Amino acid sequence: MADAKEAQLSPETVLAQMKQNGVTHVVWLPDSETNWLYTLMKADPGLTLIAVAREGLAFSTAAGLHTGGKVPIILIQNTGMMEAGDSMRGWGLGLNIPVVMLVGYRGWTRHGVTKDTAAVYTERFLNAFGINYYLVENDNDAPRISAAFGEARRNRRPVAVLVGDEYHGFNS
Repeated sequence: MADAKEAQLSPETVLAQMKQNGVTHVVWLPDSETNWLYTLMKADPGLTLIAVAREGLAFSTAAGLHTGGKVPIILIQNTGMMEAGDSMRGWGLGLNIPVVMLVGYRGWTRHGVTKDTAAVYTERFLNAFGINYYLVENDNDAPRISAAFGEARRNRRPVAVLVGDEYHGFNS
């Protein structure tokens, strides 16, 4: 039986994956779900946090950072990602920006009983845009974050990492 630490995705693990993949900037819309991750990122002198007012601005910001030689990651929730679809299409896909989106998979459950339409449409939305994704639930899944970075670089396009269970360990 796995201990509680292994059963969740820790913010330390996510930060380590960001560092391992050379992330220089975190583009995000502040929320209450990522409190502990935010605290770690803010304390890291190698990261610059860029808060955006709307999710759609995350993609244009990430595109500009990439063009300037930086390595951004977009921290976003699934509802915001869907709201930002046109920006993702134009800035991310249209300009071939190899960016990883770390997406809070609100409403997702491994039990298949989904009561939140945000979860119902998340994977369908990504599939409609032809964006590959990796599901990450706990620390054991963390290498999938690096796999997403590798794929984004190889294919020069956005890739999503869906964080199941709403950053369970990020706010405890």
